[in-house]
Amino acid sequence: MRTQPASLHDHPAGIDASVKKPLGIAYRIGAWILHEWLEILPPTIFFFVGFNFIVLTTNLLVAQYLVAVSNFMLATLAALVVGKAVLVANKMSLLRRYDRAPLIQPILYKTAFYWVVVFFVRLLERFVHFALEGNPPGDFPSYLVTTFSWHRFSAISLWILALFLIYVTATEFSHLFGPGELRRLFFTSRPSELQLNRRQRLRELMRLSRLADAHSAGEFRNPASDAHRELVGIVERLARQ
Repeated sequence: MRTQPASLHDHPAGIDASVKKPLGIAYRIGAWILHEWLEILPPTIFFFVGFNFIVLTTNLLVAQYLVAVSNFMLATLAALVVGKAVLVANKMSLLRRYDRAPLIQPILYKTAFYWVVVFFVRLLERFVHFALEGNPPGDFPSYLVTTFSWHRFSAISLWILALFLIYVTATEFSHLFGPGELRRLFFTSRPSELQLNRRQRLRELMRLSRLADAHSAGEFRNPASDAHRELVGIVERLARQ
């Protein structure tokens, strides 16, 4: 007696599992790529604009009004290198060492941290170019001492340091205000019915932060406490009419 081959409808669960498994892996890979791309995008765009602005102004200063396209390409590649270096640095736990310190400390620390990482990444990039040109890797130290243009490298490093200081300061303030709040503060007008202007609202929010640091949750729940009355006053001043 011949047995009939099993049809696709006989094993729906097995087929669904085999289909869902590669789809799940593809989804996770796609989500990871999208997350990494979104993380590398802000510093890359910032340094793309910054580096190309430096190239443009440098050419104008030396009266080279016909700016070479290759210079902008080099600036774009440098922005990609810096963006990738920032992505790598963000994975390091050392970067969050001063997150709870006064704002000036994480700004200066992260600026120096990013700058050191990019410094070594740029040297590594130069080493790769040196090796691809057919030079023995062991000759790289002597190349750095005798042939390498340290003046140009140092000038670019100083510009990178200044750009990182601006970038980290803006990033820290963005984290301080919360996701999207800094963009809304700059580009979205506040409704006219709000009682307080931006400066007053910021002062009230800072007063609220200090109040939360000084009192416990139980004090805020007690209607008879000074902390509760001050909290209600701040909320009333922040609320709409």
